[in-house]
Amino acid sequence: MAAPIVHALRSLSRLYRPHSRGLSRLSEPLESGSRRGLFKDVFPAESGPLQLPELLSSGPQTVYCGFDPTADSLHVGNLLAVIGLLHFQRAGHDVIAVVGGATAQIGDPSGRSREREPLSPERVEENVRSIRDSLQRLFSQQEASAGGRVTVLDNAAWYRRRSVVEFLASVGRHFRMGTLLGRHSVQSRLSAPEGMSLAEFTYQVFQAYDFYYLHQKHGCKIQLGGTDQLGNLMSGHDFIQRTTGEAVFGITIPLITSTSGDKLGKTAGNAVWLNRDRTSPFEFYQYFVRQPDGNVERFLKLLTFLPLPEIAHIMDQHAKEPEKRIPHKRLAAEVTKLVHGKEGLESAKRCTRALYHSSIDALAAMSDQELQELFQEAPFFELVLEPGTRVLDACLRASAIPEGPRGFDILSSGGVSFNLMRVTNPDEILVVGQHILTNGLSLIKVGKRNFYIVKWLQL
Repeated sequence: MAAPIVHALRSLSRLYRPHSRGLSRLSEPLESGSRRGLFKDVFPAESGPLQLPELLSSGPQTVYCGFDPTADSLHVGNLLAVIGLLHFQRAGHDVIAVVGGATAQIGDPSGRSREREPLSPERVEENVRSIRDSLQRLFSQQEASAGGRVTVLDNAAWYRRRSVVEFLASVGRHFRMGTLLGRHSVQSRLSAPEGMSLAEFTYQVFQAYDFYYLHQKHGCKIQLGGTDQLGNLMSGHDFIQRTTGEAVFGITIPLITSTSGDKLGKTAGNAVWLNRDRTSPFEFYQYFVRQPDGNVERFLKLLTFLPLPEIAHIMDQHAKEPEKRIPHKRLAAEVTKLVHGKEGLESAKRCTRALYHSSIDALAAMSDQELQELFQEAPFFELVLEPGTRVLDACLRASAIPEGPRGFDILSSGGVSFNLMRVTNPDEILVVGQHILTNGLSLIKVGKRNFYIVKWLQL
């Protein structure tokens, strides 16, 4: 098993104190991440807790983490890994994000009760492209100009020219079946009714080789991975030490779970995606605003870069005025800005004001995309604005009400609103600034839940 880091850092700090001002900025992410609960254990357990801080303090290092392209977007469950890399990058270390274009076709068995559905090469290629773009966006919009370099790689690049026989002969000979069979991810699957395929069994060998390749080509000595990846981290360490004799390390990151304890991810069907076309900034923001009190302090520590004393102050404010939900709103703002940037956060806030605070100004400032994200099921129409167009005409042309007396009655009885304002006169002429917002849009609401979006085109 891996060992906790915090006690080792304290010991190392005592060793440094007589000779220096303490741990250097380069080792700060390990200490800070441990106090936040972001970094759980370090491998190897015997030497890692003391040797890893010393390595980090000796100069900039290269740290990597892998991401499986089994979908076309990362999700909140992947966010801790990105944040872990960012902690190191901000401190001056180089970081590498590896997208598993090759290993996605095998499927990681860790934490799974059955084998993944196979993906076509074309689908994997599309997913790799999308996730690479997402990772580059996430890193590029962070305010860490003085940090280390960021590199995003696809592991298919170093497997394309290798044959199966050559790979097994040169790499496979360094792995021992007894050790591989003893991994928890393997043991749990071997005892399951469906068993485990040979392809899945070899996954840990490929991930170990990824670490070896990055160590050889990029001088990478540190790998981050979820707590369910510990066996894979061990395999990489063992392979590198056996073939090179050099010391490398693994750091585990906790898994983000729902209130029921389920791992957040696409497999569980509860994914909150990091790509806007999957989960809008508004939905993303609301997901964190709605977190139960028991999660908020932990998520502020894990998912933001707010100083720990500031988080403590925010929680003190919450204890005094819980009805204001100060930490929930701060959490939502910080994580939305991290993932979607300043513009995404402003979009989420506009949508929130428009929907929950009936703000006409916020509604008028919204783009077509924001309105469609906010009212995802709402039909969207582009209609020509003709002189003398009435409220009744607009509703009929948008199919918001039925034709004939029934539609007329819905309108005249107050069942329709334009831009959050109720209308009761079917013959009222549409007016820009009232029925039509300054952005040329009308949001028609019929009853409590039926929305229709109209973009008016001028003749």
